[in-house]
Formats: sequence, C-alpha cells, structure tokens
Amino acid sequence: MKQRVITAVVALIIFIPIIIMGGIWVDIAAAVLGLVALSELLVMRKKLLVSPETIVSGIAVLMVILPDKWLGFLPPHLHLNFLVYVMVILLLIYSVVSKNRFSFDDAAVLTLGIFYIGMGFHYFIEARKVGFFALLFALLIVWITDSGAYMIGRKLGRHKLTPHISPNKTWEGSIGGTLVATVIVGLYAYFYPQGNYSLLTTILLIVIVSVIGQFGDLVESALKRYYGVKDSGKILPGHGGILDRFDSLLLVLPALHLLNFI
Repeated sequence: MKQRVITAVVALIIFIPIIIMGGIWVDIAAAVLGLVALSELLVMRKKLLVSPETIVSGIAVLMVILPDKWLGFLPPHLHLNFLVYVMVILLLIYSVVSKNRFSFDDAAVLTLGIFYIGMGFHYFIEARKVGFFALLFALLIVWITDSGAYMIGRKLGRHKLTPHISPNKTWEGSIGGTLVATVIVGLYAYFYPQGNYSLLTTILLIVIVSVIGQFGDLVESALKRYYGVKDSGKILPGHGGILDRFDSLLLVLPALHLLNFI
C-alpha cells in the first residue's frame, strides 16, 4: 500500500503540471504514454521491443495520437488515414518476409492496439484543447468512479459483476461508483459548467461516461486474463502499467467526442 501511495503522489506531481500547462507538453505526454502502452501490448504478446513490428506500429500509433500540425511537413495528398493504412500493410508484408514468425494474427492485434490506444490518447489531447476543466471533468469521472466502486464494493459487494474476467468487481460496487461520481462530478459541473450543457444533461452525461469507463476497465481485465498476466506492465510500482492506469480513459475520451463533448 505504501509503495502504491508513493507512486500515485509522484505520478500526480508530474502529471498535473503537464495538463495545467497544456499545449506541446500534453502532446508529448500523450505520445510517450501511447508508445509505452503499445509496448506493454507487445510484451504481453511476447514480441521483442526492438523489432520491425515495434517500429512500424510505434510510428502508426504516433500518427493516430498526434495532432495534424505535427505532420504538416508531409505532402497534402498523404492523408493521415492513408498513412496509417500504409503502416498496417507494412505489418502484413512483414508477416510474409518473416515467414510467419510475425503472423497475420500478430498484425491484427497490433492494428487493433494502434487504434484502441491511439484514439484514446488522441482525444486526451483534444480534451485538453477544449480546456483544462474539460479534461479534469473526464479525469474526475474516471477516478471517482474507480475509487467509489472499490470502497463500496469492499463494504457492500455481494453479487459478482463479471467473475470470469474480474472476480473482485461487484454490481454493488459498480452501481455505487457511478452514483458517487454522479454526485461529486455533478457538483463540480455546477460550479464549473461544461460547454453549453444544462446541469441535467451534464448529469446524464456523467452517468453514461461512468458506465463506459467501467467497461474500459473490464476490457483491459479481459486482455490481461487472456494473456495470463496480473498487470499490463511494471512502470508504475504498485499500480502496474500505463494500460492499467489509463484503461478507462481509452474508452471514455473517444466516447466524449462521440457525445459531442470534445
């Protein structure tokens, strides 16, 4: 527990100033976090971190994460979606060159990872562009839902939510986490209104996003269970890897874009 608390404090001391400063600092942070998250996926897949597939998929995930201004040096006809497609084709070609040491399945996993991780961190940047309080709004929903679900689940949890994926999660904890997030973040939205939304609409948004965030957590739990690992990585002592810490946000932030919030 002590190690977990120390890691959290150090991470927040680094993380909070970055999101306050915004701009290029958030761009760089999102890019670094995205690359580390992708490397965790590669390690779970038992792939070498110094390899052609790592280089190609790393370039692709950066293309998805970073704003268009970072690729302004490219000719106008080379659209971003086409360039990412080229990276995917290179992965498929490499499956041939490697004589299936790197297989079609491997290419499919990395392609999914590129968009799953890339889009999540791309909208991390986009949320900060909307404003510090907009990004904090998303972070608070995730953090408070997670903390509320943990505390209420420990005290009142009786009915398992998804025992085959995450045995410790309960329906009571899940519902409780969403209720706590709705109350606390609802108060936050009252004092710091978000966009042009009414308070009632914002509260409905909080409920939806809180549920989506929990699905993000479960998706990553399913991924770890499939690969037979406890944590996605070891970069954050006591907390695991970047995927462990950002799993909910990887779904929440694109969902907020879909809901026209960012």
